[in-house]
Amino acid sequence: MLKSDRLLLLSCDLEHLDWLETNPSQLEQHLGISIPANWTEFPEVIPYSYNALKLDPSLAGWWTYLFIHAADKVLIGFGGFKGKPNDAGMVEIGYEIIPSYQNQGLATETALTLIDHALTHPFVKVIQAHTLAAPNASTRVLEKVGMKQVEAFHDPDDGDVWRWQLNRNDD
Repeated sequence: MLKSDRLLLLSCDLEHLDWLETNPSQLEQHLGISIPANWTEFPEVIPYSYNALKLDPSLAGWWTYLFIHAADKVLIGFGGFKGKPNDAGMVEIGYEIIPSYQNQGLATETALTLIDHALTHPFVKVIQAHTLAAPNASTRVLEKVGMKQVEAFHDPDDGDVWRWQLNRNDD
């Protein structure tokens, strides 16, 4: 589990992901939290995450995290890493925060926690993220955590996208 001032980032195991998909109340009981209705914009990620972790248990810690507001004991987001660092030492982060907890600096706190965790591993040299190609809340978060926009491209699924990057040696 990763911790920040206001958040607990819990690395999901197969049981967590199964409960999220099939029985969220079981997860609520197990973790002592509440899970708001419609807590994720991307419910399709849950079975995808489960299947990927089942096929490759070594993804644990480099995969899906639940973002829990520590004081409120509420699941407020979902995200983490999009896999283990590649051979060049690059790892990608992604995150979402539910609307009722947005505009409180929690996405920035989440991104910083993920970045700090990744950089505890000496083989991680680069951290990346992707956003839609327009100024938005996510681009502001990435700027706040020190990432720089390094590329713009067209993704067949997502449309125009910006790639953001932070190198270990950036000041």
